[in-house]
Formats: sequence, structure tokens, C-alpha cells
Amino acid sequence: MPDNVSMKHPLAVKFCGLTTAHDINTACALGVDAVGLVFYPKSPRYVDIATAKTLAQSVPAFTTIVALVVNMGQGELLDLAGRVAFDIIQFHGDETPSECQALARAVNKRYIKAIRVKTNDTSQTILNKINELSACGASGVILDTFSDGAYGGTGHSFDWAKIPDNSPLPIYLAGGLTPENISEIVGNDILMAKIKGVDVSGGIEKEKGVKCANKMGGFMESLRN
Repeated sequence: MPDNVSMKHPLAVKFCGLTTAHDINTACALGVDAVGLVFYPKSPRYVDIATAKTLAQSVPAFTTIVALVVNMGQGELLDLAGRVAFDIIQFHGDETPSECQALARAVNKRYIKAIRVKTNDTSQTILNKINELSACGASGVILDTFSDGAYGGTGHSFDWAKIPDNSPLPIYLAGGLTPENISEIVGNDILMAKIKGVDVSGGIEKEKGVKCANKMGGFMESLRN
């Protein structure tokens, strides 16, 4: 490999909850693998259909667009898929594995599912949920922190030691990630062997729903160093 070509970092990176073309352009310039658009009206990062269509046009061809939905019905999902260009559905609510599979098939999309890790979860209970999703055709899982009051974006991490090491699906880590603690993940060989990527939202914001270019850059810099 030529000296002026750097190896891609082994962890895939998704910046989630982007709401402006400026932030999308910043994220893509930093080299993220995926951008997440949130279609959950109760989220401070929610974007409507018209905004999402414009944002999707700002994403370069080889960057994945992920549509995050929470307990969305089939009719609404069909409308979304017919009007916004996205690549993967991220189910982030109370959807069962079989419901995820049926909804994804209805719009002919691949899907990933968030598993919100509770304090009483163990590696085995998490693995059981992953196995169910694998049997229902999921392309991966996001491990996030459980909260009674929100479907993600809590800013809190869970006990990473609970992440199973024999998952049949790629695991993407979320929950409380920041430019400061991402280096802990990169420096942890055991953890790095278990996950395929990271998913960050609140940790790269200057306020709820508003991304910070400096934090986005800092996150990628910490990841690569």
C-alpha cells in the first residue's frame, strides 16, 4: 500500500440524529460510515419527511443512510420508504424480532435492531435476544442503554463487560459514547474483538439535538489515535 494511503479504522462509525445538511457534510468529510436520521417525533433529533429528503441528498453514495424508527406502523413505514432515500431501518422501540422482519420485508430493506441493555441483563440474556433477531433476518444489533423515559439518546453507558463474545450478528455499541471515552474502547482488545462499530449521538452535541463540529472531529480523532 502506498505511504500516503491510510488504513481504514476497524470500527465502523455511525453518527446518529443529524438534523442539518451542514452536520451531514461535516460527518461525511470526517469519514463516518453511516448517518442516522431519526423519525421519532418525541426525539429532540426528529426530522420530518421534507427535511429528511433534503438531508438524504447531502449524503455521498458510499455512506449508508439509516432510518431510526420507534414503534412505527407498516403504513407509515411504507410512506417513509416511498418518500425518503435510505438504506437500512433501525428499529429502536418495542418491536419484536418477527415484527421487525415483517416490517423490513414490507419495504424491502435490511434492518438492525437496538437492544436496550438493562441493569439485570447478562451476557446470556443479551445473546438470547441477538439469536432471536438473527433467526428473523436482522443484519446487526445495536446495544444501547435502557431508560424508562427514552428510547435511546440517554447519554449513559451500560456495563460493557456484558457484551457477549459469540454473537451471530455484528454488534454496534451505543450509549454514552464521547470523544473522551472512545479511546477506552479502542484500547480494550477484548471489547474490540466483540464489536464491529460504534453509534454516537448525544456525545457529539453542544445541546440536545444540535451537533458540535469540534466534538464530531474530536470523536473521530480519538478513534483513530
